[in-house]
Amino acid sequence: MNALTRRRFLISSGVVGGGALAAGAGVLGFHELLKSGEKTRAGDAQEGLPTLVLVTLYGGNDGLNTVIPYADPAYHSARPELAYAPGQVLRLDDALGLNPVLRGMKRLWDDRKMAIVRGVGYPKPDRSHFKSMDIWQTASPGTPAPTGWVGRWLDATKAATETAVSFEPALPPMLVGKSRIGACVSYRGLTLPPGVSPAAVSALGRAEPGESEMQARAAASYADLITMNRVVQEAASGTDEQGHTGGSVVQATGTGGDNALVAQLALVARCVEFQVPTRVYSVSLGGFDTHAGERVWQETLLKDLDEALSGFVDRMGRTEAGRRVTVVVYSEFGRRVRANASDGTDHGTAGPVFVLGHAVAGGFYGEQPSLTDLDDGDLKATTDFRDVFGTVLASVLASDPDRYLGGYRAQLLPLLMR
Repeated sequence: MNALTRRRFLISSGVVGGGALAAGAGVLGFHELLKSGEKTRAGDAQEGLPTLVLVTLYGGNDGLNTVIPYADPAYHSARPELAYAPGQVLRLDDALGLNPVLRGMKRLWDDRKMAIVRGVGYPKPDRSHFKSMDIWQTASPGTPAPTGWVGRWLDATKAATETAVSFEPALPPMLVGKSRIGACVSYRGLTLPPGVSPAAVSALGRAEPGESEMQARAAASYADLITMNRVVQEAASGTDEQGHTGGSVVQATGTGGDNALVAQLALVARCVEFQVPTRVYSVSLGGFDTHAGERVWQETLLKDLDEALSGFVDRMGRTEAGRRVTVVVYSEFGRRVRANASDGTDHGTAGPVFVLGHAVAGGFYGEQPSLTDLDDGDLKATTDFRDVFGTVLASVLASDPDRYLGGYRAQLLPLLMR
C-alpha cells in the first residue's frame, strides 16, 4: 500500500477506537504499553514495585445501601422502602453488612483481602457532582487546583508517559500535572466499516518505507486496536482463559464514567502480567446517580462492581506482580440518609471507600457515622479522603504525601501490610 493510499485510509476509513488516537501527543497505544514491559521482563529495569488501581464510581454511590447499618433502627426509619432487612444483608459484624449482591467482595472480606474505610468525605461538602469529583481528584477541597494529586506526583518524579494510565474514555483530572500527564488508552475496542476486515487493519500496522514518523505512529495504532479489541472482547464474552465474564450493560449518565469495568480491569490485568512499568491505573464505572427507583438500579451496578473487582483480585493473586496491586474504590459523595418520594436518594456527603488486594490488611477503618447526629440531614464525615490517598501515596508509591495533598498532613491508615 503506497503512502498516499495509506494516508487516505487512515483519515477516511471510519475505524474508531482509543488506539487510533495514538498519533496525538500524550496518548499511548496498547501495544506500545505492553511493549514497555520488555525491559522489566528481561531484568534490565527495576521490578517489584507496587501498583495502584483507582476505581471511580461516578454519580454518587449510596454508601448506606452498600455497607448497610442493618442493626440501626434509624436506618430502617429513614428509608422504609429502600432499607434491607437484617436477614438480607451479608453480615460483616453485629452492626454492618454488605449489599446482598456483593458476594464476591464478601468472600474477599472473609479472606482479609478487603478493607472498608468508613465515613470518608471532606470539609464543607459540595453536592455538585462535578465540583465534588474535582475535589476528590485534585485533593484540594479549599481552593480550585489546576492539577490532580497523581499528576503532582508525576511532576515531582519526572515520570515517563506510561507511569500513569487511564483505561477510561477520557483522561481524568487526577492524572494531570503541570509538566507530566498520564496516558489515556481507551478500553473501547474496534468498530470496522463494511468491507474492512481485522486482517486488513492489522496489515496497515506494518511500516512503509519513506513515510513520516507521525504517519507510522497513526498506522501502528490501528494494528494496536486488534490486540486491544481481543482483550476487551474476551472480557465481555467470558471466554478468556481466566474464566472472567462480562458485566451487564448499564448505560452511564452525564455524571461521568462508563459501564465496562470488567473490560477495563482486564486491560489492567494484562498490563500487570506483562510487567508494564505503570504505577497507577485509573478505571471507572458510571451511573450511580440514583434519584429514583434506586434499589434495582443500584443492585445492577453493584453486581457489576462485585464481579469485576472479585475477578480482578483473584486473577492478581496468580502472579507475584499481581499480589503487589492495591485497588482503591471511591465515589464523589454518598447519598442523603432519608429516602426521597421517588424510591431513591438525593446527593449527600460521606460514604465508604473500599481497599482491596493481597497486601491489604482487611477489616474496618474509621468510625461509622451516626444516623441521628446529622448535618442538615447528611452524614458527618469521620475520615478525610486525603488520609486514604495519603496512605496509598506513602505505602504504594513510596512518597511523602504532604508534598502532593496541598499542604494537608495526612493521618496514615494501617491499610497495607508493607
